[in-house]
Amino acid sequence: MTAHKGETATIIFFLIYCLGLCLPVAAQSGGQARKHLIYFRDKANSPFSVDNPQQYLSDRAISRRHKQQINITARDLPVNPLYTAGLKSKGAEVLYASRWFNAAVVYCDSSVYTELVKLPFVKNGQTLSRRNTSTVTIRNGSASPKPAPANNRRLKTDRQTYGAAYNQANMLGVLQMHEAGFRGEGMHVAVFDGGFSGVHRVPAFAHLFEESRVKATFDFVDKNEDVFEKDTHGTNVLSTLAAYQPGTYVGNAYKANYYLFITEDSRGEHNIEEVNWLLAAEFADSAGVDVINSSLGYTTFDAPSRSYSYNDLNGSLAIVTRAADYAAATGMLVVNSAGNEGNKPWRYISAPADADSALSVGAVDSLGRRAAFSSVGPTADGRIKPNLVAQGLLAAVVTPGGQVVRANGTSFSGPILCGLAVGFWQANPTLTNMQVIKYLERTASQASIPDFLIGYGIPNFSQAHKLAQEEENKSVIFPNPVQNNQLQIRMSKEFINQRINVTIYNTVAQKVVKEIIATTPVSRNVVVDISSLSPGIYNCVINGNDGPKIFKFLKI
Repeated sequence: MTAHKGETATIIFFLIYCLGLCLPVAAQSGGQARKHLIYFRDKANSPFSVDNPQQYLSDRAISRRHKQQINITARDLPVNPLYTAGLKSKGAEVLYASRWFNAAVVYCDSSVYTELVKLPFVKNGQTLSRRNTSTVTIRNGSASPKPAPANNRRLKTDRQTYGAAYNQANMLGVLQMHEAGFRGEGMHVAVFDGGFSGVHRVPAFAHLFEESRVKATFDFVDKNEDVFEKDTHGTNVLSTLAAYQPGTYVGNAYKANYYLFITEDSRGEHNIEEVNWLLAAEFADSAGVDVINSSLGYTTFDAPSRSYSYNDLNGSLAIVTRAADYAAATGMLVVNSAGNEGNKPWRYISAPADADSALSVGAVDSLGRRAAFSSVGPTADGRIKPNLVAQGLLAAVVTPGGQVVRANGTSFSGPILCGLAVGFWQANPTLTNMQVIKYLERTASQASIPDFLIGYGIPNFSQAHKLAQEEENKSVIFPNPVQNNQLQIRMSKEFINQRINVTIYNTVAQKVVKEIIATTPVSRNVVVDISSLSPGIYNCVINGNDGPKIFKFLKI
């Protein structure tokens, strides 16, 4: 793991307890050695506590939860180190541990695996790979990139400045976003991919290193810190976000901070790659990342890994889908490409694009017409996917050699739109991750008639920002109708730093819920538990210093 100065001790903790960086234990002989996921029964007698999250979360991670009123729960706790020690004592090599799944990735043969699943603290296990995929890494060298033009001056927002990236940025209103001063400053973005070959040498990325904005790197496949190798795909993806070479190419969030993680193993397709995604997301959470970009998708795997059918893409089954939803539950915005199966027999989105809380992105051409290859919805349980679209047909990307070329895929429409989301959230920092998605959807090109081909359509910064700013000055209930047991209220500025009385009445004016909730300058989002309410129409009355506000909502 490459961690640059300014990182907290949390990264060191994560390396020790979550990545399992310890002296390896040789796998015992007794059959072919493979990687397995071992699920633990509980987190009983843990040395960690939800009351002391500084043990395992950075200040940024805690702040992100606080701003969005997300409680730290037992799922955030690291696995019990006694349990991982117990696995090692049986001869397994513990490679990683997962907080959210309460599990460990181990490497051992079948005889050891049989013993592991019998342990009293083990719930069950799953084989993740056909063989050990560890290899000797071939490095690309460490030549320093040539300096790119300084970017501390005002950027001209014209076709010449953006070069080949002009249309894909202009389609989303990114030029206006940059003109308004939102280029990703202060935002932290993690990119999951198969490799970032040449990024450390390409002039268009030089500013990231000169300004120390590559915050951490790690290869979860081969368990080392070198990510500037292997696949070129991640380089192309990163360029749409972070490249900066005025006159040639400008990415959509070129001033953000970046975490570069290899989770994809191009040597085969196995469930271990889903777990790599999970582990990278957990690290991103611990480090305080705001946004995850993933241009990855999974449906079919090599034996003995379990493949998915379309019916499995219901938002709750695939390993990587559950990981994406857990990541979103911590307050991170998860942006994932929809997939490139639209003109193939599969046709539909892949995991984790089916995740309920992920912003799934399809592809259009330069004129806004759906690209034939762009995967379609709905999810198996009937939800609209993709959520939104951006240019993915003949999108401009930067290669490891520094050239600008055209490429096709939702792999590129995803990060192109992700850059918009980063700047939009920067411009509206009091929003939750889910509100970011909803504002982009509500102001997209076909917001009133979403479909299963391009979802809500093409979003636009200016329109989304205008709506968000208008609603800054009024209190709103979202979403409405309410589909779960949490009523969320975004309080207007007049309710900052107040104790708010929230009272809910049924249709015959009976008081059914009453709560007193405090707001802060950084968190004006109020969450009210309505699990006691039956489906139906209710009136919500909010009382603060300036009198009552009355809202009507529907619980379904």
